[in-house]
Amino acid sequence: MPRAKRGTKLRRRHKKLRKLAKGVIGGRKNYRQARSTVEKALVYAYRDRKARKRSFRSLWIVRINAAARDNGITYRALISGLKQAGVEVDRKMLADLAVRDPAAFGEIASLAKSKLAA
Repeated sequence: MPRAKRGTKLRRRHKKLRKLAKGVIGGRKNYRQARSTVEKALVYAYRDRKARKRSFRSLWIVRINAAARDNGITYRALISGLKQAGVEVDRKMLADLAVRDPAAFGEIASLAKSKLAA
C-alpha cells in the first residue's frame, strides 16, 4: 500500500490560511506566524462585533441627551416621559431625528414634558 503524505490537503489548508492573512504586515507568509495572526484577528472580529453594538448605543444616547437638553429636558426625563406617553420609538430612531430633523425631535420632547407635568 502506498504511503500517503497528505500533500495536497495540507497545501490547500495552508493556502486558505495564508489568504486570510493577506494584507497583514510582516513575515506572515510563514505559516506558523500567519496562523497565530489569523487566529487573533478572528478573536478580535468576534469580540468587536459585540462591542460595536454597545458603542453605537452609547453614541445614540449622547446625541439624544444633547438634543434633549437643547429642548430643556434631560435624557432621563425624556425617556421616562416617552414611556408614560406610550411612544415606542427606539434610541436609534430618536438619535436620527435629533440629528436630521430637530423640529420633529422638539415635538417629541414637548410631548414627553407634557406627560411628566401631568
